[in-house]
Amino acid sequence: MPDPSAVPSAAVLANTLLTDTGPASTGPASTALDGTALDGTALDGPVLERTVLSIVVDTPIGPLSLLARGGQLIAGGFTAQPAVMHTRLAPPVRALPLEPADPAELPWLAKPVAAYFDGDLRALDEIPVYQPATPSRQRLWAALRAVLPGTTVSYTLLAAHAGNPRAPRAAGAACAYNLIAPVVPCHRALRSDGSLGGYYYGLDRKRWLLRHEGARPR
Repeated sequence: MPDPSAVPSAAVLANTLLTDTGPASTGPASTALDGTALDGTALDGPVLERTVLSIVVDTPIGPLSLLARGGQLIAGGFTAQPAVMHTRLAPPVRALPLEPADPAELPWLAKPVAAYFDGDLRALDEIPVYQPATPSRQRLWAALRAVLPGTTVSYTLLAAHAGNPRAPRAAGAACAYNLIAPVVPCHRALRSDGSLGGYYYGLDRKRWLLRHEGARPR
């Protein structure tokens, strides 16, 4: 089955919110607005659970805005404006205030991201992430995180790894709607013919990331 020839445009993505719900966590439990975990259990977490913290990391391909909450990365994108990422969050989380943080306050996030761009290509693997979606999309994002640096996967093969080989278009959509770049590495997904396909932050960045990881000649 051919790969998707197109994914939603940047304009569509910017105006389409991730409103799907379902289990979506890797790492510590996430909390609802009332201070309970998504499974309904009470949490005695800090006030930071009721805020979204942001840092901006300088990278060779431009500033990378990272948003965190409750010890989890909830958004990442190549922009100097964390507010741009905040507006793309699902409504319950977008309702929380966005506050700038010092990278030193989030060493679990800032250090591995810096290490990745310095050449430790596996440094991003242990960063806990959270983004809400349907179970099928969660499986696709999990399959993306299993693609090792220096390797790539076609949309068709990605769908197969997620248990649905007849849904390459769903794999393309999961990449398009992934809000946690480059930690959830949608840049490693290509068309079956080896061409780059799409990338929300531009093909030049996708090409650079693949070259940085050794999946493309420099």
